[in-house]
Amino acid sequence: MYRDSISKLDILYMTRVQKERFFSEDEYLRMKDYYILNKEKLDFAKSDMYVLHPLPRNNEIAADVDDDPRAKYFEQVHNAVFVRQAVILTLLKSAGTL
Repeated sequence: MYRDSISKLDILYMTRVQKERFFSEDEYLRMKDYYILNKEKLDFAKSDMYVLHPLPRNNEIAADVDDDPRAKYFEQVHNAVFVRQAVILTLLKSAGTL
């Protein structure tokens, strides 16, 4: 099922299964480990596909994916620091604080 889908993707954006979105604890527990990206699934993806994630992660991405060159979530989080700095600087300048 995932093989057909993942093979067509340029970017796979992963997030955690959010407990607060479920009506019951049982429903959450049934689904929380359903969508996990691991090396085996990644083998069916394009060689130039990017895997993104906002971090922190729970278990939705297996640790064996971290060393894959397609795993860009650590770089994504690093670059987000500079984006936040630019936004804050822009807001401070527009408020006349700088």
